[in-house]
Amino acid sequence: MTVCHQLVEGLAPWPFDAVIHTSALVKANGQCLYRFIGFWTTSVCRFKVATMAFAVKTGEGLMMISFGKSFTWSALRIISAFLFVTIVTSGCLASRDSLEADAGKGEEVSAASTTQAIEKRISVARRVPAEWEAQEAIWLQWPGRYEKEHEDSFAEMSMVIARYQKLYILHDSNGIRDDARKAISKAGGNPDHNNIVWLPIRNNSAWMRDNGPVFIVEEGEMRIQNWEFDAWGGAFGSDIPYGRDNRVPKAVGLYLDLPVDLVGIVHERGNLEFNGVDTVMLNWSTIGDRHRNPGYTRAQAEADLKYYFGVSRVVFIEGYSQYDKTKGHIDGIARFINPTTVVVVQCTSGSKCKPDDGKKGSVFEAAAKAISAAGFTVIREPIEGTSRRFVSERTSSQGYKFDTNYMNWIVGNGFVIAVGFDNAETDAAAKSRLESYFPGRDVHMIEMLRSWAAGGGAHCHTNDQPAVSTITFNPESYSDG
Repeated sequence: MTVCHQLVEGLAPWPFDAVIHTSALVKANGQCLYRFIGFWTTSVCRFKVATMAFAVKTGEGLMMISFGKSFTWSALRIISAFLFVTIVTSGCLASRDSLEADAGKGEEVSAASTTQAIEKRISVARRVPAEWEAQEAIWLQWPGRYEKEHEDSFAEMSMVIARYQKLYILHDSNGIRDDARKAISKAGGNPDHNNIVWLPIRNNSAWMRDNGPVFIVEEGEMRIQNWEFDAWGGAFGSDIPYGRDNRVPKAVGLYLDLPVDLVGIVHERGNLEFNGVDTVMLNWSTIGDRHRNPGYTRAQAEADLKYYFGVSRVVFIEGYSQYDKTKGHIDGIARFINPTTVVVVQCTSGSKCKPDDGKKGSVFEAAAKAISAAGFTVIREPIEGTSRRFVSERTSSQGYKFDTNYMNWIVGNGFVIAVGFDNAETDAAAKSRLESYFPGRDVHMIEMLRSWAAGGGAHCHTNDQPAVSTITFNPESYSDG
């Protein structure tokens, strides 16, 4: 018996509310493959409150052993080691006879077939529901004093969302909560609406799409993945705080009583587009950014994305505008509107950017070609004009005209919200196109140029939580209707 591969995302006890995930793949006789998984969480006390779960996965099923108790860390390590050795040894010995019997038949197993068998055996049934599927709620982090200029558009968004479904509003302090309530009231809304839930969860910014949870269905239950967040690779300055933002997914999981899995890769949810069936689409320039994940390769990324999201296809685009500090989040370039169709933005004669301009326009054209080559139907979303001249209080974009890129929409239960650019003609045309992309949903255009000047829009500010019904959803039976 040998340990053929080991993945360690954390071994030493972390202070406070750390979540540590350790896993190892073990095989005997070349084919006896098992997966050992241990989860434990700590709290601030003399003895750490530990919850452990061990799983041994074979080709025939999954055996689970779990328990919870208080231990010192030394005791916890001893128990973990003992269970690991016991489970793996007994499991491999039990299946050794059958493996040797198969080998005695003289069948030759190639390296390729062995690799395929291993990949199949360690795969876990995971799925990230598409955004247009039924939702339980939408989440957002209310802007604090450094982003207070976003309050008006947040109030408008909150009023729209609450009309259709539950809205969780996270506030970093009671003062921010009070300001949020005033802003919603001023906009004509009701901060005590039955669909609005106020949560005192600490955070640093108003961009919950990027630092918030990735909700995922795994083996018949809803879970949360917590990918590392470092404020966009430090692109907005090394003094930008993000520690509270990075802990938000764990706080959300605690509130919802959902298990939270750490993923030790820096990435933002705004750079992930799912068709809900078999594909994730993203910009390699973001996840491959050396400031986020130094030394990370495309091959590593593809393997990780397939494993963590349960997809069989990964579609990469590449490139970004020199002014885009996220390095090209996919939700401003290309979006799924059903499992087989992707909308890709396009520069026109009426926009500041131009097709094949060697800059932003060329990024969009290359994205459309890559997505089409991957087998998807591509619809082009034209940039037909510019916004009014805009002066921001907290950015250097004074007097700057923005191209009317409407890609950063959010989809909810019966509605769509898109960024409005204070251009009546292009806003109306975009609204009509969005109605054709999402028939049967009400489309709301909300002017949020201050958000756009800061680098995003409605989708960037929000995070959607899939409904429980998506757990039993069969993607193979999906229709585009």
